[in-house]
Amino acid sequence: MDLEQRIARFPRRQSKSISYRETGAGQALVLLHGIGSSSAGWLCQLESLAGYRLIAWDAPGYGESEFLSAATPRPADYAQALHEFLDRLLLKDVVLVGNSLGCLMAAAYAAAHPERVRSMVLLGPAGGYGGLPDKDQKLRGRLEELDRLGPEGLAEQRSPTLIAKGSPPFALELVRWSQRRIRPQGFRQALHCLAQGRLAEDARRFPKKVLVACGDEDVITPETGCKAIAAAFPRAEYRTLAGVGHAPQIEAAETVNELIAQFVPR
Repeated sequence: MDLEQRIARFPRRQSKSISYRETGAGQALVLLHGIGSSSAGWLCQLESLAGYRLIAWDAPGYGESEFLSAATPRPADYAQALHEFLDRLLLKDVVLVGNSLGCLMAAAYAAAHPERVRSMVLLGPAGGYGGLPDKDQKLRGRLEELDRLGPEGLAEQRSPTLIAKGSPPFALELVRWSQRRIRPQGFRQALHCLAQGRLAEDARRFPKKVLVACGDEDVITPETGCKAIAAAFPRAEYRTLAGVGHAPQIEAAETVNELIAQFVPR
């Protein structure tokens, strides 16, 4: 079965402005993808993480989800979109599982609505540029890169940097598949979210259990920063994923699924 066929087994559904993929039953795990991905980036979990209700959203501006109305949205804007999405699905007790920028959105939501979040699993969390002196320069560089390369160019140039060298070929295939399908306006909005994000500040406002994991070959959000994010939470555990890059849920799906199963009771 090729990649397109595997993804097609979990067709997109639509809840008003948000598209998503869903499977399973049990404790709800809401899967929040990174800036160059989509709901399909959680394919390995949708296929093999049993015992949970898995809901992988397409963030606003991704997949078939509508764009946010703000031209330069903040993490709080994505958190509000997530809040409305979960309300429509009647979900008031969820575990948030994020990767990269999805972790920034997860933390913003959990800080605003801690009573609705049981716990979080954050994989290679992006802390945001908000506290950095060169945040404007970083944002300009990413926006210029998008304009210069477009989705296809980003897929070819950035995808190999996201995964460890020893990863299975499938990992690069899925990462490239996802990046080719980004919508420039949605990606641009997400870059503004990243530029304004301050995950560590949101972390201090979430009192429940958190698991933070990062690959020791992650060059996008290296371990030093991920450990600092874990330390900002009142109750966080940290795990190093050996031989893994910035997309653990794809590169080391079996390991990640086992971590989630150990951390979140079925």
